[in-house]
Formats: sequence, structure tokens, C-alpha cells
Amino acid sequence: MSSAQTVLVTGGAGYIGGILIPKLLSKGYRVKVLDLYLFGNPVWGTLKNHPQLEEYKGDIRNQKLLHKVIPGCTSVIHLACISNDPSFELDPKLSKSINYDAFNPLVTISKECGVRKFIYASSSSVYGISKVANVTEDHPLVPLTDYSRYKCLCEPLLLEEETNDFIPVVLRPATVCGYSPRQRLDLTVNILTNHAVNTHKIIVFGGMQMRPNIHIEDMTDLYCRLLELPEKKITGKIYNVGYQNHTVFELAKIVKKAVERKMTKKSRIKVETIPTNDTRSYHISSEKITQELSFRPKRTVENAVQDLVAAFRTGKLPNSMTDPRYFNLKMMQQLHLN
Repeated sequence: MSSAQTVLVTGGAGYIGGILIPKLLSKGYRVKVLDLYLFGNPVWGTLKNHPQLEEYKGDIRNQKLLHKVIPGCTSVIHLACISNDPSFELDPKLSKSINYDAFNPLVTISKECGVRKFIYASSSSVYGISKVANVTEDHPLVPLTDYSRYKCLCEPLLLEEETNDFIPVVLRPATVCGYSPRQRLDLTVNILTNHAVNTHKIIVFGGMQMRPNIHIEDMTDLYCRLLELPEKKITGKIYNVGYQNHTVFELAKIVKKAVERKMTKKSRIKVETIPTNDTRSYHISSEKITQELSFRPKRTVENAVQDLVAAFRTGKLPNSMTDPRYFNLKMMQQLHLN
């Protein structure tokens, strides 16, 4: 990696960024973070004053700010968005302005400023409901929610900008799980683990929905790897990124077993199922990224649960059932963004 490379990570103070930013700095990249810091400053420890790190508190809808931040960047990893369906639906107009309306200007300004690689975090939720055994990247997109629909609509906007000098890549990640200094506890495995540890009871909504997962360490490893790979190998590509496909009920059983093993003094954990209107279900195939980029996740759902249990036991996640900073929807309800 050339020391001249500068990476802009939009939304870099979030759940993924809490793990990704230290990795990028450790690899010698100069890093710029553009984020609203809605959840406070991430726990980057001594890296907070790292000479290779520049932080910008601001809105990706602010094109004047983009013209200030992006020059000098060789790559963009675009993570910033109103994340998950409930948060998006809280204020659909606001969410659309951030997740969709701001996207094309960001891409255009990046291209004008000489950015070469642009990596976009879409979502595997763009597939909606599918009974296909393995959903590949060629599968029809049938997003069921506005959050997924706008993730979907951004993909062609980016890919049509591809040139020899502008290398777009679209990732469709599975649900990310595991510990981060900017923890989210509103993601399936993380929710189940929080309840298992702190209430000794897991409530499963539905249960038969198929939900693919990816460990946060593997996801952030992939972002680093994409920065290092030859441009011709990845330009214009779309990749599913997942590891284990399980039903929600299977995930609950994995969490129950892992937590009981790690916390032997606790009573056994109960699992209860109740009906749900959330019908999203898909079994994604990540074979393409394995074959083309030799990317194979190394960490399991069990590993994610173990990491979270360790964080709970060492006091890294205080007030985890009530503190709004762990839950995107609760924080959005408090902030009243516009």
C-alpha cells in the first residue's frame, strides 16, 4: 500500500467504522472520517489524535463540505446512511435525502476530485423474499421497504459512472454482528445476545425467516482488502458478502448455547417465539466473492456472540437494555434531525 493513499470513510464514526478506522490506520493509510457523530465520539483510544487521521463533523448532504473534504482522497468507502428499516421510516423524507438524494452528488464530486475507488455499502436486504436455495448477485431485486429500495436504486447510479479512472464497487453485506466500540444492539445476533446475557430470555419474532450474517471483523477486513486489490479485478463488480445463513430461530439456539457456555453461573436461557409481520427472508450465496477475490470469512456467529459476552462481562456495554446510543431508532427519536 502506497503511503500516498488517503481514504475517506463516510459514516466512519459508526458501528463498522469503530473497527475499520483503526485497521486502516494500522495499514498506513491516511484516513478522513466524515460523520455527524450522532452517537458521540467512537472509542478509538490513542488513535483519536493519530497524525494520519482527519475528522470532519458534518452532513454528507452538504456539498460545500464535500468539496472541502474529498480533494486529495484516492478512495471512498461510503457507509453513511440512515440505517435499518425502523429508523428510515421514522422520517422517510429525511431518510431519502440522506440515503438517496445525497448519493449522486457524493459520487459526482468524488469523481471530479480524482477519487479512483468508490466502495458502496448496499445491503443484502435488496433481495426481499426469496425461496431460491442460494441467492446470487444476478437474482432479481425485490426490496420490501424504502430503506432497501433506496439502497437498491443507488447501485446503478454508481456503476454507470465507471471509467478507466473511476472504479466503483458495490457490496451487499449480510447482517453484521459482533462487538464494536460504537456498538449496535439492534442487529439480529447482537439483539439476541443482549437479551440472553441480561434477561436470560430470548424472544424470537417469527423464527423461520432466513437471515445471513457476517462478523464485523471479516466485513472490515474486506474493506481493507478492496483498497489493496488491482482496480481491473474489482471495477464495476457487485458482491454479496455473507458467511452463515441461518433462520432466526437457529440463530437464537446458537446464541443460547454460546452464552450458557460462557456464563456458566447464570440460569439456563429460555427461548420464546411470537408472530411477526417481518417476512424478509433470503439465503445469499457469497461464492462469487470467494471465487473472484479469494475472500473467505474466518469468524462465525458463535465468535461474534463470544466477543459480545466478553464485552458485557468487562463492562464495555453498560446499560445495554436502555441506553439509546446502542439503538439507532431510539437515538433518531431523540435527535430530531432535519
